Amino acid sequence: MSHVLTTAAELHDALVSGRYADGGPVRVLDVRWRLDRPDGRPAFVAGHIPGARYADLDTQLAEHGDPRAGRHPLPSPGRLQAAVREWGIDDGDTVVVYDEAGNLSSARAWWVLRDAGMTDVRILDGALPAWTEAGFDLAEGEPGAARPGTAMISPGSMPVLDVETVLAHARDGVLLDARAGERFRGETEPVDPRAGHIPGAVSAPTTANLDETGRFRRPDDLRSRFAALGAEPGTAVGVYCGSGVTAAHAAVALVLAGYDPVLYPGSWSQWSQDPGRPAATGA
Repeated sequence: MSHVLTTAAELHDALVSGRYADGGPVRVLDVRWRLDRPDGRPAFVAGHIPGARYADLDTQLAEHGDPRAGRHPLPSPGRLQAAVREWGIDDGDTVVVYDEAGNLSSARAWWVLRDAGMTDVRILDGALPAWTEAGFDLAEGEPGAARPGTAMISPGSMPVLDVETVLAHARDGVLLDARAGERFRGETEPVDPRAGHIPGAVSAPTTANLDETGRFRRPDDLRSRFAALGAEPGTAVGVYCGSGVTAAHAAVALVLAGYDPVLYPGSWSQWSQDPGRPAATGA
C-alpha cells in the first residue's frame, strides 16, 4: 500500500496526461452516499470530477438479502465484477475514489477494491471540496456508458473479522468502534435494532481522524491517537461501525498510521440483530 492518498493537483495532472507517473491509467469513482441520503447520483449529475463514474454504495459496493448479515454486507464477487466492468476498470489501472464529505463513504470503495485484489487504489484527500478549492472544473450530466472494463477481481486480500470471532478479538486485542460516541454509549440508536456496543470495544469516532479541512490527519498524529486508545505497536487492531462503511474509513486512517487493521464488515448492524449477543452501554 505504497499509495493510499492522492491530492487534487496530482489527480488533475493524471487526468490531463491520462495516467499517473507512478501508476497506471486513471479511473475515477464518485462514491457519494450518506445515511440520510443514500442515493448520491443526483449530486453526481449536478457536478462531478470530469471522467468520473458514479459508484452506488448500496447496489454495487454491498450485497442485500438476509438482514442477519447486516445492512451493508460485502458485495458478492459477481456483483462487484459486474460493477468493475461497468466502471471501465482494466488490470493495471490506478483507481481514485472520492465523495463530498471527508471520504467517509468512498473509503468503502477503497477497501472493497483493495480486498478484490486491485493494487493501486487511491483516495482523493479532502474529497470533492479539495478539488473545487483548487480551482478545478466540474462536469455536469450523466456520462455515457464506459467501454466495459476487463479487470478480474479476486476478493479476500484484506483481513476480516466475522460475527463468530469479533468478540474474542475485543478481548484479546483492540477493537475500535468508529461510530459517533453517543451511539457507542447507547444513548441513541437511530438505525439498528439495539443500542450499545460490542463488549470490550473502545470508542474511536472516525471523524476524529480528519483535520478541520476534511483531510486525513498526519500519520504521526494518527499514531498518537490510536496509541492513546490502546493500540500500541504490534497490537492486533480491529474496527467496526454501524454497517461497515465508516469502519473502512477508520481502516484507512489505521493504515496511514502504520497499522494492519482487521475490518468487521457486518459491524453493529449484524451484531445487534441477535438479542442473545451481549451488548454493553456507557463509556
